Amino acid sequence: MLRGSDERRPPAREEASASASYSGRCSSSSGTEHLPRYHFGLLQTPLSTAGSAGGRSGGGAEPAGPPRQADFLGRRLTPGPQPFSAAAGDSYFGDRSSYAENVSTMNFTSSSSARGLNSAWIGKTPLSSSRSGCRSRTPLMGYSVTSSSAVSAHLVASVIVAVVEGRGLARGEVGMASIDLKNPEVVLSQFADNTTYAKVITKLKILTPLEIIMSNTACDTGNTTKLFSLITENFKNVTFTTVQRKYFNETKGLEYIEQLCTSEFSTVLMEVQSKYYCLAAVAALLKYVEFIQNSVYAPKSLKVRFQGSEQTAMIDSSSAQNLELLTNNRDSRNGHTLFGVLNYTKTPGGSRRLRSNILEPLVDAETINTRLDCIQELLQDEELFFSLQAVISRFLDTEQLLSILVQIPKQDTVKAAESKITNLIYLKHTLELVDPLKAALKSCKTHLLKAYYSSLEDKRFGIILEKIKTVINDDTRYTKGCLNMRTQKCYAVRPNINEFLDIARRTYTEIVDDIAGMITQLAEKYSLPLKMSFSSARGFFIQMNAECAALPNGQLPSEFTKITKMKNAYSFTSADLIKMNERCQESLREIYHMTYLIVCKLLSEIYEHIHCLYKLSDTVSMLDMLLSFAHACTLSDYVRPEFTDTLAIKQGWHPILEKISMEKPVSNNTYITEGSNFIIITGPNMSGKSTYLKQIALCQIMAQIGSYVPAEYSSFRIAEQIFTRIGMDDDIETNSSTFMKEMKEITYIIQNANDKSLIIIDELGRGTSTEEGIGICYSVCEYLLSLKAFTLFATHFLELCHIDALYPNVENNHFEVQHVRSSAGNKEKITYTYILSKGHTEEKNYGLKAAEVSSLPPSVILDAKEITTHIARQILQKQRTTPETLRQRAVYHLATRLVQTARNSRLDADSLRIFLKGLKKKYEADCPVSGQAQTEDGQ
Repeated sequence: MLRGSDERRPPAREEASASASYSGRCSSSSGTEHLPRYHFGLLQTPLSTAGSAGGRSGGGAEPAGPPRQADFLGRRLTPGPQPFSAAAGDSYFGDRSSYAENVSTMNFTSSSSARGLNSAWIGKTPLSSSRSGCRSRTPLMGYSVTSSSAVSAHLVASVIVAVVEGRGLARGEVGMASIDLKNPEVVLSQFADNTTYAKVITKLKILTPLEIIMSNTACDTGNTTKLFSLITENFKNVTFTTVQRKYFNETKGLEYIEQLCTSEFSTVLMEVQSKYYCLAAVAALLKYVEFIQNSVYAPKSLKVRFQGSEQTAMIDSSSAQNLELLTNNRDSRNGHTLFGVLNYTKTPGGSRRLRSNILEPLVDAETINTRLDCIQELLQDEELFFSLQAVISRFLDTEQLLSILVQIPKQDTVKAAESKITNLIYLKHTLELVDPLKAALKSCKTHLLKAYYSSLEDKRFGIILEKIKTVINDDTRYTKGCLNMRTQKCYAVRPNINEFLDIARRTYTEIVDDIAGMITQLAEKYSLPLKMSFSSARGFFIQMNAECAALPNGQLPSEFTKITKMKNAYSFTSADLIKMNERCQESLREIYHMTYLIVCKLLSEIYEHIHCLYKLSDTVSMLDMLLSFAHACTLSDYVRPEFTDTLAIKQGWHPILEKISMEKPVSNNTYITEGSNFIIITGPNMSGKSTYLKQIALCQIMAQIGSYVPAEYSSFRIAEQIFTRIGMDDDIETNSSTFMKEMKEITYIIQNANDKSLIIIDELGRGTSTEEGIGICYSVCEYLLSLKAFTLFATHFLELCHIDALYPNVENNHFEVQHVRSSAGNKEKITYTYILSKGHTEEKNYGLKAAEVSSLPPSVILDAKEITTHIARQILQKQRTTPETLRQRAVYHLATRLVQTARNSRLDADSLRIFLKGLKKKYEADCPVSGQAQTEDGQ
């Protein structure tokens, strides 16, 4: 984008001093710089005391104390007030900017409370290190549309997003940057958006953010931007923070990427170096994340990628909700969703990848077919399928492991030490699975699986594992159970590496043996079946089954305290056991401290090789998702989709309905081409219209993420956007608010649809009068008919069916019903077949039929029928089709089918000749005038 004026650039350089203060260093009063000091890979600085002589920021004269209100953050909006108290200067911030500087400049204020701007506070997010004087919280769940309690716990929101918009002539140009606190990957995007900001809202809802960051100038009093208002309106349950605009600095953003992006992904610099708005967003994002996490990302440690909006299909959040992609609309706790249908993943990374793919399907047919080739091989090679599944199921959350490994904590705490030791064990466990995974992929044939096999031949995996094994015991491994993992952590380091560590471990073993011996003595003393148990919260405690207990007077001895009963078991402790647990914890702290130093030294040696885990996490998550697709195929009769310029589904069915119902759903055919790209669907309430429409959209999404499809045969045209406006058949009551919702949804579709869209509209216009509803539907149809988008339009307004007389690309379909009379013969019952047929429905006047079975007087019903017949006759006279219209329609259909045949036909010469003769007969049948003229010429 051109940078013609200051108004069109991000305001990164609004103040000459901003850049200097941004990269300033913490100095003492004597001018000596305190540069970062590393000890075994950990960032170490002395703690400063508030008010001390050396506690000055940037060499200035201001004493350390309560943080200044002025600089980094403007406002913070959260679901509730959150207090804060912090001591300045308790740790170092990063390579170029000191913690003291940032504490004095990065302050949070809440506009949602009555406190003044001088009342500062800070939020704490998941995975953040504990820090002195910091007590707060942020919501753990994101927007409800993309967050479901039916989804596993690892999908809890952990993404922070920064958003910035251009100003002046560049308004509407939006930059975004996001990072997942569980995954060390920064995703950048920049795109132009219209006045509805539909792309921004959709992308944010797909990300399911924990927190959203914007410039404080976006919410200036009396000058709030439309984007700010829309984001806060759509994300009421998400923490919202504003940052001073000078921190949205594109120059600093580029420096961040240069410093932090690992070499494997450094080509991203070429993509983003001229995309100023996403660079500005990433500058504020990374500065903020370092601050709240109380840790810095190590140099050359992050995966950074640019995601253009053209790489995936866009599904707006309303459509995602209508189609129940992630959340069931009736019960958010069950798995009756497309995600639930396809999710047989074994790892958190695979589950996350599946979720993101469902919300953002691919638009590149070559990439999709590459995935489909893999699924086909997995289905044909049973040994490959089961061997891969067995290995993949043993992997942990590789992305989260990598995220923790590349973060450098700024404080050495017991919790940080234990976390590092645990994650080193996880790393060893993960690396030991590389060879089994290679062995499973060794005989694969498809291109993508071969590529993943090649990526596993990276020598760095072996280098890291060998270095780990020089320090860590061979039999140290990841195990389930908190006591088992505690044991693994205690004895992870090989003996004779640190004499004091060996002594501490012997002491710990003796204490545990003493605890076991004491519980045995208590069991003998009281003749009770006592056993030793352990939990991370309580430490060691005593447990006893209630069933086999012969307690005097039904009570435990007075020596036992903190007695609880769960089901058929008593849990309790004693004063001596509490003291021994304290000794045990003290011993553990010594062990963890000494182990921590050894582990940190080891990590500093292997750190330069650790980025091969990015390849591994990508391989594992993709294989997991492909295995999940293959697994879903084995449970149902799915077929491989093809990609042409036609949407053709033979005997397709609804994938979610299949899982819910006891019987297989009724199958139906679908055929949409450029020549017949607008399908009007009619039928009574409950005949299956809405289910059918959802079925088409779900099959389209399944095909574009690389899954097989529930049908006997399927062909799809790649859709760049999928829009749905789904009505409720049982939603009888309508009012102005529902009508306004309809209008907003239709406006969104009209403003964003293009020739490559798939548009599904159901029951438009039911929120107003019949005349207005028909008028709105007619005008919307005429607008959409000007596009080459594939459109399915379900309606109760039968008057719309006659639009095919004016537009040859309109086809009418309807759902059949059968009429069954009761044994008495005086009442008629409708039986639904759920079968889609050509033409519009013959079922007219649903209201009159309902009135006939009611208690209305016969005279009223008779008058209603007469009036209805008169009005219908007048409408039909105006919409009669002339012979010339029929001829033009037949010519149009013949031309489009000939073009389609020329593009896609794979028939041999004889078969093609037969097919073309069939087209000729169809044309003559549809065009009787032309047919008669040809016959006369032939005579």
